[in-house]
Amino acid sequence: MAAARRVRIGIDTGGTFTDVVAVDEETGRTTTTKTPSTPADPAEGFLAGVRKVLGLMGLDGSAVTAVSHGTTVATNQLLEGRLDRIGFVTTEGYESVLEIARQSVPDGYGNSYFWVKPPRIVPADLVRTVRGRLDHTGAEVRPFDEDDARAAARFFRDAGITTIGVCFLHAYADDAHERRMLDVIREEHPDAVVSISSQVLREYREYERSVTTLVDAAVKPRVGAYVTNIRTRLDEIAPGVPFYVMKSNGGVLSAGEVVHQPITTMLSGPAAGALGAALIAGTAGFDRVLTCDGGGTSTDVTVVVDGEPALTTEGSVGDYPSKIPMIDVVTVGAGGGSIAWLSPEGTLKVGPRSAGADPGPMCYPGGGDQPTVTDAHVVLGRIPPHLLGGEIPLSVEAAREGLQRLGGKLDMDLERTATGILEISAWNQANALRQVTVARGLDVRDFTLTTFGGSGSLLACRLMDVLNLPRTLVPPNPGNVSAFGLLTVDVRNDYVQTVVSKHLDLDLARVQAVFGDLEAQARTALDGEGFGRDQQRMQRTADLRYVGQAFEVRVPVADGELDRAAAEDVAQAFHAAHRRLYGYDFADDPRQAVEWVNLRVSGIGPIRRPDIVRLPEREGGTDRAVTGSRRVFFDDWVDTPTYDRTRLGAGDVVSGPAIVEEFGSTVPVHPGFAATVDAYGNLLLTKESDR
Repeated sequence: MAAARRVRIGIDTGGTFTDVVAVDEETGRTTTTKTPSTPADPAEGFLAGVRKVLGLMGLDGSAVTAVSHGTTVATNQLLEGRLDRIGFVTTEGYESVLEIARQSVPDGYGNSYFWVKPPRIVPADLVRTVRGRLDHTGAEVRPFDEDDARAAARFFRDAGITTIGVCFLHAYADDAHERRMLDVIREEHPDAVVSISSQVLREYREYERSVTTLVDAAVKPRVGAYVTNIRTRLDEIAPGVPFYVMKSNGGVLSAGEVVHQPITTMLSGPAAGALGAALIAGTAGFDRVLTCDGGGTSTDVTVVVDGEPALTTEGSVGDYPSKIPMIDVVTVGAGGGSIAWLSPEGTLKVGPRSAGADPGPMCYPGGGDQPTVTDAHVVLGRIPPHLLGGEIPLSVEAAREGLQRLGGKLDMDLERTATGILEISAWNQANALRQVTVARGLDVRDFTLTTFGGSGSLLACRLMDVLNLPRTLVPPNPGNVSAFGLLTVDVRNDYVQTVVSKHLDLDLARVQAVFGDLEAQARTALDGEGFGRDQQRMQRTADLRYVGQAFEVRVPVADGELDRAAAEDVAQAFHAAHRRLYGYDFADDPRQAVEWVNLRVSGIGPIRRPDIVRLPEREGGTDRAVTGSRRVFFDDWVDTPTYDRTRLGAGDVVSGPAIVEEFGSTVPVHPGFAATVDAYGNLLLTKESDR
């Protein structure tokens, strides 16, 4: 008789490794492992991870209750610019919306003479317009022109364009014209993949809505093929098991639905890591947290306040703005595989180019021919001469030769070259952490840094020095926090509707009706995900601004009937949030009107989270965990004890210099620092002068 299903698996596919965590739903115990990623066919690494973790647990596919996945397929496609030719259909007179775009020049280009506008996602010759017009309330000003619509669909069919985005003016208020355009394309060009803005983003601002819709269409074929491929092959291991994919907003969605909403997976992996780290740090007693997820290709940082990662709808991936709700992640090209190189001026640079998993750093078997951050760590003794507990041997000699060649061009010795690479990498990460704190009016010194990912904790002590942070928390199995985060995530769907109105003129009945419609859509989606009506949770928010402002502030809206008093509570919450964000408000100035812009509903289907188990105390001090020593370079070469993290017990203190090692991760404890093991097995790094 087959074993009862009782294991949930989380799998995060990174640029170098695929991380796997399985939780036993009966005991709350977790099992973790890693397997090399397979960039040519990411599904292969995914399935290898499932088989590997089940083998470690002595189980087969019949024990699996659900699989959750964080994927970078959509993100990588956009970052690498691998987009097929796309067609764009819009309202007559608005064919240049993509060319005009926004007048603002991206951060970092203080002098706009040096900034070159990137190519549009759709070139001008692949834009077609249709007569017909709605006003901002959704009322029809000019009827939809069917002849124009058929001409546009036939043009794309004859040109061999099979991916099309449709965005008509004010379609957020009424989607009738877009739905008719979709019907026409299906009749005239049935092989086309189509996205319409009213199904992707029912929110005003035509440029962002157009680009978001086109990005959704662009990634649909590849994401759809990837998810369908995994679903098919997963059925060979665990037939019919529920398969969820992480969304950028901090929720998950069934694989069947992701095919229809591919843009929602944009920052899938980083979002899972932020949620997992937030739960771990919150359990340890820290509610203001900076998460730092260091991988092979990049480092992702997020700010968490009161256990909730910050959300934004102002995000972008590569050159493409995306207005979908996403966890506010800042990514820098500062991972273990980031390549060290010389600029034309002869200065040392690190990243954003990466050696990735193939060929990998120079120290890898069959590695590349350019030195990386990992090579610098291995030469300085900061990491052992192997990865994954010995599964992957590392060549210190190959790394040394590459760094000496680079150092020769700079007239620097081996140690200074390697230390310089790590210093630049640390400052790149520190600048990203400043972007999510100082740039948003937060004091970085009020936060606990939580480092995870395979390379996330290697520079923790240096980051504490640079940013003057009070402490760093390193979770157990830090390389698997993103995969663990996938098991903590509820099913979540977001819905938005633009309803622009001054606060004093607010039509409460209309607002209530729009919220009711959005909640009905959310409930229908959660019904399809298998959640009973008694389990479902609805979360209302609204975007408000002062009249004349260009951007809104999101505030919560209470459940139940929205009467005048409840609406006033929302306005007061907006004043308070505006003061927190910008340092001022107009709550006492009747001349400055408040305006409602967007109404939002999040439908949430809660899941059981894995338990975070307390660590037993152990007798005998830290000597029981010492595995030996090796020469490590900090400010100088010093014989440094190495510790097996799994042998440390709650309350143990390891003083630097020391190296704490475990499967998949290493924590260098610099001189002047100490690592304390807390009740949950987290390492808390602090400066010894602060203890």
